[in-house]
Amino acid sequence: MAKPLQEYQRKRDFNATPEPSGNRGRGKQPHALQFCIQKHDASHLHYDFRLELDGTLKSWAIPKGPSLDPKVRRLAVHVEDHPLDYADFEGNIPEGHYGAGDVIVWDRGIWEPEGDAQQAYTKGKLRFRLQGEKLNGVWNLFRTHLGGKKEQWMLVKSHDGEARSEAEYSIVEAQPDSVLSERTLVPRVRKTAGKAAPRTPRKRKASAQLAALPDTLQPQLATLVDSPPAGDWLYEVKFDGYRILARIDGDDIRLYTRNGHDWTAKLPHQQAALRNLGLDSAWLDGEMVVNDAHGVADFQALQNAFDSEDDQHILYYLFDLPFLGGQDLRQLPLQERRNTLQQLLDQDDSQWLRFSEGFDQPVDSLLDSACRMKLEGLIGKRADSPYIGRRSADWIKLKCQQRQEFVIVGYTDPKGSRSAFGALLLAVHDEGGALRYAGKVGTGFSAATLGSIHARLKPLQTAKPPLSQPPTGAEARGVHWLKPTLLAEVAYAQMTRDGVVRHAVFHGLRDDKPATAIDLEHAMPGKSVAKPKAQRKPEALGELRLTHPERIIDATRATTKRQVAEYYAQVSEWILPQLKNRPVALVRAPDGLAGELFFQKNADQLHIPNVVSYDKKAAGQAAMVINRADTLLGAVQMNMLELHTWNATDKDFDKPDRFILDLDPDPALPWKAMLEATQLTLTLLDELGLKVFLKTSGGKGIHLVVPLTRKAGWDEVKDFSHAIVDYLANLFPDRLSAVSGPKNRVGRIFIDYLRNGQGATTACAYSLRAREGLPVSVPIWREELAQLKGANQWHIGNLHERLAEVDDPWADMGKTRQSITARMRKQLGLG
Repeated sequence: MAKPLQEYQRKRDFNATPEPSGNRGRGKQPHALQFCIQKHDASHLHYDFRLELDGTLKSWAIPKGPSLDPKVRRLAVHVEDHPLDYADFEGNIPEGHYGAGDVIVWDRGIWEPEGDAQQAYTKGKLRFRLQGEKLNGVWNLFRTHLGGKKEQWMLVKSHDGEARSEAEYSIVEAQPDSVLSERTLVPRVRKTAGKAAPRTPRKRKASAQLAALPDTLQPQLATLVDSPPAGDWLYEVKFDGYRILARIDGDDIRLYTRNGHDWTAKLPHQQAALRNLGLDSAWLDGEMVVNDAHGVADFQALQNAFDSEDDQHILYYLFDLPFLGGQDLRQLPLQERRNTLQQLLDQDDSQWLRFSEGFDQPVDSLLDSACRMKLEGLIGKRADSPYIGRRSADWIKLKCQQRQEFVIVGYTDPKGSRSAFGALLLAVHDEGGALRYAGKVGTGFSAATLGSIHARLKPLQTAKPPLSQPPTGAEARGVHWLKPTLLAEVAYAQMTRDGVVRHAVFHGLRDDKPATAIDLEHAMPGKSVAKPKAQRKPEALGELRLTHPERIIDATRATTKRQVAEYYAQVSEWILPQLKNRPVALVRAPDGLAGELFFQKNADQLHIPNVVSYDKKAAGQAAMVINRADTLLGAVQMNMLELHTWNATDKDFDKPDRFILDLDPDPALPWKAMLEATQLTLTLLDELGLKVFLKTSGGKGIHLVVPLTRKAGWDEVKDFSHAIVDYLANLFPDRLSAVSGPKNRVGRIFIDYLRNGQGATTACAYSLRAREGLPVSVPIWREELAQLKGANQWHIGNLHERLAEVDDPWADMGKTRQSITARMRKQLGLG
């Protein structure tokens, strides 16, 4: 008898295709049956419908995709079984290989067969219920007697509350994108005259969606790289100006900086020019620039224009169009958004609005020309990329010289005929968040800028340097120290090993970014850059001596021990308040994720600097506390990956100051089920009058954290949280479970209250999780729930983007005063 996946494996070369080989099983724990639908742009665009049965995914190719209309029968061609882990696969199958083309997960969730699934499948007549992100209700799959090389089946929706007329609503058109990621598909132009035509952007009707104009918009940001990547890229001039987004809502025209500050009043001419475009509604993205006599952007001239409140010479170069006329265009390919923007501006003759032209010459010659013209560099954008409101590898920047923002921490007195001041002292934030001295800049100032800058420096003077290690000797003589709030845009030739800039030239002050966000900008290496060989000697990270820094911790991303240390250094100011005074348990991984993991609650035999230890007599059990950055990084040196904390602090080990409800789902459930369960739990906690703080688990679930004043003991708090879970499980027994264990959560979500006993722990906020990709447990705003794609969407590689863009959702947790009352207990039936 042939093996279940023999045909699947025979058709594929797993050295060339990113598809899973099928050698990894799902495990033997009880679970609900999963389904997925993958949108697949192969020889023709189609939808692959897959149902888990007998250890594989039974699969059908549906050319037109599912329909919610019971009158519509969709052809479903039975194809080879696929492995269970194929349900998560998204990516590109290379040309020349079976199924070549792009794949996204269009829908996923669980399915419940009516009757015996194996018998129904053998007979060719399956009736089942879907619980997915998009598809729900009862469906039918039945085998036909139509001829063909492969079995022809039909997929039909049953009459129920989820059914809708196809003429009224097409779900494949209304919801075209992935449920796992921000991926979308740009269908290819099909073969003509025996030759494959190149990919072209899809038509707007197929992908632009009707949407209300949002009040705010996060801009897409570019990643600095040191060499241009391969592929289909569009290149524009990197402007030396201020990033500004324009919101048009009828006559209400607003201009915002990248951080959301309203600068409309500073730019009346540009506001009027936008109004003359005659648009009902739109968001436009661009850069405000002042050009010099040679047509090159001059940042200092731009700064002077703002200082003098004269916007006559400020040009608004527009390069993207995320929203237009009641439509969300962000999922359209970049080239199509730019084409539409160019058409709008071609009909306008304003002296203040410009279209940011793209170039089709080879990037190497473009960059060379840009540098010879003394431009800042180039911005590259993938031609088919969507617009994503965060930093993305789809947008890159190539710089002609090293240039970035620095925090101004002091200035020197002028010498000779110089007025106002001599030089500015510069600093950047190091990996631990402290300000580090980065040298001086004394050239690039005009007489006018010397005076205006000095006027802004004087009110910021302070007696002590804001640096952990200020310069000494001649470098510090006569320095006026400043509060670290102002930023300088500085170009420099090189940086010494000590991190001091050489041959620095001042280009202007920046008011569009917070000083706290400034650290040293590093270019991401291009694919042609070889990785350094593993270092055998210990490597210093600040004061930390890190052994085996190049040891691979996570092979899926080639993440090293050094990168883990860098991560915890970068998030130390966020995670240390969550660790403060709380006993902590460590998950250690001496050999990375591929090796054995250890759970350790005490500091025995751990050489961690300044760790606080408690014995059983003091804390009820051996415990340790991490309160310092050097202690945190010392734990990384001891191969720590995860940190788990108590619900009490060392101020009183016997009185918890919070309880936590951990929503732990059957892994096959759709993410939508997790969001619904979270909302149900929040509703009950709201009715009880308890303020709740949320975070992702970094795995599959959500953690609800309820702060308390230290009054009740462990047993009372645990019993109260147990009562909450029992109450919810009794109300929604088909969705929620109050009993632990995989067999008790099949198709449901277990709300784990067991973490509220003395000595029990929960993954700390901002802790990495010891799983592939090293996801992170991240605090979220309640309003963000509906936008979440999953509990593991933030990881070691992208959390810094969120921290730079989102205020702390837990900032007020320490101020929350609430306790368990008799009224709450009575509501839950505790008497």
